[in-house]
Amino acid sequence: MNEDQRSLLLSSSSRFPPPQGVKLSYGTAGRAGASILQSTVYRVGILAALRALKTQSVIGLMITTSHNKVSDNGVKEPFADTFANAPDPQQLVHLIAEFVENEKITLDGAKSVEILLARNTRPSEESLVEAAKHLSSSFRCLVDLIPSGTHPNDVDDKLVVDGADVVGGEKLELLKTMLTAGVPNEGVGADYVQKEKVVPCSFGSQDVGIRCASLDGDADRLVYFIVPSGSSNKIELDNGDNILSLFAIFIKEQLSILSKEKDVNGNNDYQCRLGIVQTTYANGASMDYLKQLGLEVTCTPTGVKYLHEKAAEYDIGIYFEANGHGTILFSEHYLRWLETRTTELSDVAKGLEQHKAALRILAVSELINQAVGDALSEVLLVEAILKHMGWSIQRWNEFYQDLPSRQLKASFLGHLSILWIVMDRTAVVTENAETVAVTTPGIQEAIDAVKYPRGRCFIRPSGTEDVIRVYAKASTQNAADSLANSVAELVDRFLGFGSS
Repeated sequence: MNEDQRSLLLSSSSRFPPPQGVKLSYGTAGRAGASILQSTVYRVGILAALRALKTQSVIGLMITTSHNKVSDNGVKEPFADTFANAPDPQQLVHLIAEFVENEKITLDGAKSVEILLARNTRPSEESLVEAAKHLSSSFRCLVDLIPSGTHPNDVDDKLVVDGADVVGGEKLELLKTMLTAGVPNEGVGADYVQKEKVVPCSFGSQDVGIRCASLDGDADRLVYFIVPSGSSNKIELDNGDNILSLFAIFIKEQLSILSKEKDVNGNNDYQCRLGIVQTTYANGASMDYLKQLGLEVTCTPTGVKYLHEKAAEYDIGIYFEANGHGTILFSEHYLRWLETRTTELSDVAKGLEQHKAALRILAVSELINQAVGDALSEVLLVEAILKHMGWSIQRWNEFYQDLPSRQLKASFLGHLSILWIVMDRTAVVTENAETVAVTTPGIQEAIDAVKYPRGRCFIRPSGTEDVIRVYAKASTQNAADSLANSVAELVDRFLGFGSS
């Protein structure tokens, strides 16, 4: 790095000083209050430029914050913790020079680089990339393959969607211009509906009995619900566990049809391995139900990276978190076999159920977003499957009866609902798929001592917010609520200001 480059960095970085008294950490997805992120975005921009110089390629920088409140934001780059926390311009320039040397990046004579900046609809962001999905052909294929014996008149075709007043809502307007503007994630969205289990804003008595869906802020989470009564704000929720079960039943059915016709000529000896992947936040009743169907069910720590990695081990891997974040993965090897098999069947069994089953599975692989959770494509898949089965949302709800649960958040920055301030979320370290807290000393033993019928509770530090998450299950909702509140009090005792 020459003196001109050093001087330019010193000058520009002095315009974006880091926030005083704040240690920035990436967590799960690099989110924090937008008011403290100017220096972080500036420094991540430098990192992106260095990456572009090293690879001689275009680098993308994504600014987002998913389901968090409108004041939050974040940048999707986990490598930048050291840069983000450099206390002054001199230390930052030193770190950059060290990074350039270690990575063998040539700065002298370097050409200009290109950085693509993407965002969603938050007012704190500065650029927007429109990216509409082309889903209609795959969706239409699934709808066209609905069996003639289905009774579509028994199923209400109306669907009301809560787009969280953010980017998912904008994309839904491409399908139907019926949404009004609002504050992102303020009393709306999949995260709010799933955790609070109440009707989102703008929903009410006019929606009683109608199938409804909620997306989160960046449209990668999906939950369904119905409003059972106009006299209460309570809902009947179909969360990620329910969506996973619906997808699993449909895929299992199509695989069964595809493999049962042994007399059809062709390569029909492939045994597809279907796997179901959940986290410890999955309701125990859903796990039991899926296992009773004869499906292979595995459990991972919380976080899409763990679920995705495990699901990729199967020919078809279906994963969902209870919060509605998930997808279906198809191995390349299986898809190659399926495409070949579909071609064979089109010659010898065209129009028969075995051929249609192959076409349906292929259509699902094209409709679903295998790279990441995509609520828009998943809404279409849910609707296609319900139509295929001739099921109402009430029939869907009958798969199993959830064990009551309650999820709470203990905040570090201020009071949140009935919970308390704590000093340091990183003081909680977990293991055993995040079901056991191994630090702070004594807290897990205290949690284990809180007994309720069929009760189970665990805590973990959030990767997306400055909170500790408390999750409780028990035989009744009152017991689950009481268990969660009791453990939240333990969090306060061990980690709140009173413990310092």
